[in-house]
Amino acid sequence: MAETEGKFDFAIDRGGTFTDVFARLPDGRERVLKLLSRDPQNYKDAPTEGIRRVLEEETGQPFPREQPVETSLIGWIRMGTTVATNALLEREGERTALLVTKGFKDLLHIGTQARPKLFDLEVSVPDVLYEEVIEVDERIILRQDGCQLPRKDPKRSTGDSLEVWKELDLAQVEKDLRGVLSRGITSLAVLLLHSYTWSDHEKAVGALARSLGFTQVSLSSEVMPMVRAVPRGYTVCADAYLTPKIHQYLKGFTSGFKGGLKDVDVLFMQSDGGLTPMEHFCGSRAILSGPAGGVVGYAITSYSQMENKPVIGFDMGGTSTDVSRYAGHYEHVFEASTAGVTLQAPQLDINTVAAGGGSRLFFRSGMFVVGPESAGAHPGPACYRKGGPLTVTDANLALGRLLPSFFPKIFGPGENEPLSMEETMKHFNYLTEEINLFLSPSQSKEVAMGFIRVANEAMCRPIRALTQAKGHDTSQHVLACFGGAGGQHACAIARALGMKTVFIHKYSGVLSAYGLALADVVEEVQEPCSLKYAQHCFSELDRRVEQLSKRCHDTLCARGFSSSQITTEVFLHLRYEGTDCALMITAAGHPSSSQSCRAGDFHSAFTERYLKEFGFTILDRPIVVDDIRVRGCGKSGIKSVYKTKLGSHQAKPVTVYGMTKCYFEDGYLDTSVYLWEELPCGHSIQGPAIIIDKNSTILVEPCCEARLTEGGDVCLTVGSDPHCALGTELNTVQLSIFSHRFMSIAEQMGRVLQRTSISTNIKERLDFSCAVFGPDGGLVSNAPHIPVHLGAMQETVQYQIKSLGSKLREGDVILSNHPCAGGSHLPDLTVITPVFRKGVSGAVFFVASRGHHADIGGITPGSMPPHSTSLQQEGAVFMSFKIVTRGVFQEEAVTEALMAPAKYPDCSGTRNLHDNLSDLRAQVAANQRGSQLVGELIESYGLDVVQAYMGYIQSNAELAVRDMLRDFARCRRQQTGLLEVESEDFMDDGTPIRLRVQINEEQGSAVFDFTGTGTEVLGNCNAPRAITLSALIYCLRCMVGQDIPLNQGCLAPIKVIIPPGSILQPSQNAAVVGGNVLTSQRVVDVIFRAFEMCAASQGCMNNISFGSEKIGYYETVAGGAGAGPSWNGRSGVHSHMTNTRITDPEILEKRYPVILEQFSLRPGSGGKGKYCGGDGVIRKLLFRNKVVLSVLTERRSTCPYGLQGKSLDFEPAFQTGIHWLNLLHRADGRLLNLGAKTSVSLEPGDMFCLYTPGGGGFGREDDTNSKPQKRRRLNETFLERGSVFEYRMAQEGV
Repeated sequence: MAETEGKFDFAIDRGGTFTDVFARLPDGRERVLKLLSRDPQNYKDAPTEGIRRVLEEETGQPFPREQPVETSLIGWIRMGTTVATNALLEREGERTALLVTKGFKDLLHIGTQARPKLFDLEVSVPDVLYEEVIEVDERIILRQDGCQLPRKDPKRSTGDSLEVWKELDLAQVEKDLRGVLSRGITSLAVLLLHSYTWSDHEKAVGALARSLGFTQVSLSSEVMPMVRAVPRGYTVCADAYLTPKIHQYLKGFTSGFKGGLKDVDVLFMQSDGGLTPMEHFCGSRAILSGPAGGVVGYAITSYSQMENKPVIGFDMGGTSTDVSRYAGHYEHVFEASTAGVTLQAPQLDINTVAAGGGSRLFFRSGMFVVGPESAGAHPGPACYRKGGPLTVTDANLALGRLLPSFFPKIFGPGENEPLSMEETMKHFNYLTEEINLFLSPSQSKEVAMGFIRVANEAMCRPIRALTQAKGHDTSQHVLACFGGAGGQHACAIARALGMKTVFIHKYSGVLSAYGLALADVVEEVQEPCSLKYAQHCFSELDRRVEQLSKRCHDTLCARGFSSSQITTEVFLHLRYEGTDCALMITAAGHPSSSQSCRAGDFHSAFTERYLKEFGFTILDRPIVVDDIRVRGCGKSGIKSVYKTKLGSHQAKPVTVYGMTKCYFEDGYLDTSVYLWEELPCGHSIQGPAIIIDKNSTILVEPCCEARLTEGGDVCLTVGSDPHCALGTELNTVQLSIFSHRFMSIAEQMGRVLQRTSISTNIKERLDFSCAVFGPDGGLVSNAPHIPVHLGAMQETVQYQIKSLGSKLREGDVILSNHPCAGGSHLPDLTVITPVFRKGVSGAVFFVASRGHHADIGGITPGSMPPHSTSLQQEGAVFMSFKIVTRGVFQEEAVTEALMAPAKYPDCSGTRNLHDNLSDLRAQVAANQRGSQLVGELIESYGLDVVQAYMGYIQSNAELAVRDMLRDFARCRRQQTGLLEVESEDFMDDGTPIRLRVQINEEQGSAVFDFTGTGTEVLGNCNAPRAITLSALIYCLRCMVGQDIPLNQGCLAPIKVIIPPGSILQPSQNAAVVGGNVLTSQRVVDVIFRAFEMCAASQGCMNNISFGSEKIGYYETVAGGAGAGPSWNGRSGVHSHMTNTRITDPEILEKRYPVILEQFSLRPGSGGKGKYCGGDGVIRKLLFRNKVVLSVLTERRSTCPYGLQGKSLDFEPAFQTGIHWLNLLHRADGRLLNLGAKTSVSLEPGDMFCLYTPGGGGFGREDDTNSKPQKRRRLNETFLERGSVFEYRMAQEGV
């Protein structure tokens, strides 16, 4: 790149509210500037205005605002912008059409089929980005060696061998494209299946579209050539939707300069932390353009100064906080969601959490709650004088941590008043009065302090998750704090996490802009690969790596870099064969050898990182290369940091600007106030103190010390907090904090289990739950919230207490899965560890983990037979089995038990003993971690305090449920005069499920009586009592409508009556596998029908499995959600007791002998009404080999009910008039109805067609006076993102 000495260089971060400008002046000085991003009365474009002001003020020459800016003095301009993010959030992108392979027009609507909010009955999913869909009758399939279907000529691409089953009909495509153009749509996204590995069809469509006049054509094979059609489809749609908006913005920006910035080097920050030339800046790589600059800024400034200690970036803004990590290299993710759109592109792993200065403060059911709702910029916090609510900012102001005299007078209706302490205190006094009605009297300052502590704990949880997920110790990090609000919380958060150091750069208020100046230009290329990482493939790997590296090098050379400025780094996307857990690996620190490819020893790098993250490696398992990625960097960041000459200041005594009083744990303390700019280098300040600059406020808490570094940055040393004794009496602040701590224990247990397990089900599908229980076995906290596990684990632990009681000793661990012992179905194995305390007889707590094992024996592989009639046919049974006795793992005994089903006719013992044993050890290890964390909590607070707050948390959940029941009873009494509701529904075999609910309005309690429910059935739809309790807790949580602790307190106001011998409480040896996945859904439908919450969902999980001696596959398939009193049901989504993600079409076809012919919605299959039920789906699977297909479904003869209108009116979708079908098209032409539950042998060429139910409608169809009203949702103003969020979504998608 050309040197820019003697010129002005600008790095600018254009945010949603403010635009930050960092300028390097010709004499080497640096200057920063902050201005409003939108101020149409004064200027058109904030970045242009920032450049104009600096040039005018520094040169003394006029640069008139109404004239284009002269560019002869400008060296380079670097920008980060939220233009793409805002367009995505506000859905203001370009009108776009999607062109997709025939049979998949609704693929991106269905997506993963999981709903984003587990307990929201109104399933709200952001709209797709395209306006129209064109289906293209073309088809590429992957060639499989064992395929028994007729072969076509193979085509080879990136390691995969392919067959063209259907050629592209360009004439028809042209006709369809012309129709789209005629309707004014000029942006096109193209997604054809398997184009990531063979792009000829996409390229042909792209060339045609451009020739017809489409101004933006985005091809998925070019935007991101990675396997998995759904995220690649979202990514290409985002690219087509956003890129025109970016170009529109760039056109407006460059028009503000003479010559359109033709001779100026203009670079834009991408989501991956690298700069790219303006003309290459595109929508799919622009989403994190703004925050990425901040990560680069703290990474480069903090890591080296902190002696290369790993750093946590902490960027606290108004509505949210961004958390990230840097330990010598940038941590990227390659698939993440923003604004409801999953993007498959390299992105910095920036985790956004709902806690910022504007997060609102609530007191709900006896608990302090912070966020996720935000006051936003308008009206803003209460202190902004615009009628806003109480926020974290108000709490800091009330405690004296913000000083109004240092803020500009820009508040109030006329935007000319200072921050209002009066407004803040008025709101806090009102809230304190409300809290004092519930608890012993508190003062407003104590309430404000409580909310600050709760907010801090909320921000600590994602930081723990981010570090511990990859095996790192949180306390061994430095906290790098930036953003306007972070300095007020940095000491407290660092102390809570065990960190000793906080680093705050002198440009922390504009660090995203400064990071742009430090960043490098990046060029990335990537292509898919299907080679094994083995000696015989190294020559081909070397060739392809060299080819991609040359592409990177040549591109950067063409952009003006010399070879000496260019570095390239090679990454291989590696996984063990047979697993889905791929890691993007660099060989840095692992030089090449004779046993590796030339780019480095990736085998050693992969196994080292795998061991670090997951705690083990898989010996003798081949390693597969999924993708090759090369990242080229053109070194262009500024090399040296200009340091202010502070020598003259050092001789002067440090001036205390003033004194104030701040409120801390010990009450009000005298607090010194300093101006950052007047502090000399090397000077230390003891807390409590406040350091203020133009853009931020730093609170130095008691027992902490601030020191100014040579470069003018602030380094905080965090001391330990003096121990504050906590009593057993209820403190609502501590209640909220303990709630977070108990949840954190369950979450950390889950991380250990995921890291140390070996099976696909637990490690990759995350089909597990971890939980903490009190000494009586009552649930305290559970993570993640898998609906079918919510109440069941409590039943299991309490059974063991009754069964074993005093026989339990320290070092014992129990294994159980029997339905009569609280089990759900046999593959769900629960491992329970009692926690003992020295000097206390009996267990003081219990911790447990429940994981779904892929096979534990029985009559069919997978241990989920559709036709079982006894429990023994479903696999190995454990009632109260000591898997660990006095610290010794009982491998021989548990092996014998897992193989025991073989003694029954037509049954087998477990078919995967190695994975069973490995996962059981992982569950024991997770429990050990939970036991350790509970012990640490007891050490900190004392056993009596911890157990007291356990009880308070359970009481908090109880109170929320009682409030909900009282509200319902009051409304019901006013409407009908009755306090009793009832309902019934039927299984497909006619078995009724009946419910009568009697509510006590005064007590807020209820009796749920299932008397009249049908008897136990011969098949496997019997549901153990634990399943009904799980369904009930799920329904109660949905009806409460807000976040509450999910524990035994939820059921405290509830008495449940279930008749023994019924389908909901079967005998000891009854088959139950269908009860877990089918009957549970009907129980939910019956409860919601009684309370008239919503119409019935599809009422089924549509369990489909197929397998042979070599392979096995299982999936559940979406249907329609029920409509409600103000919303239409969502189509093509899972509902209620399941939320399983479905396998991506390309992964399905790559790994299994099947071709997915169609996956789309069934229009008209949802119930009619004022609000319509969601539509079901059509899913067609063509089999390439002989397999055994098993189908376990419901709602094939009974319709999902509608509410408050006539009975369901479904339009026939097929001439047969059968509305929900499982059909089999035999290769010989026969068409068979398989029924709801069956197992059948298939031949090559047979096709299974699944037609899933729609949801019920709500209200009378002729009542069309009003349209659906959007309900206010808890998270409607906030969208999380990052690997921690994706992990939680994956857990809830089980």
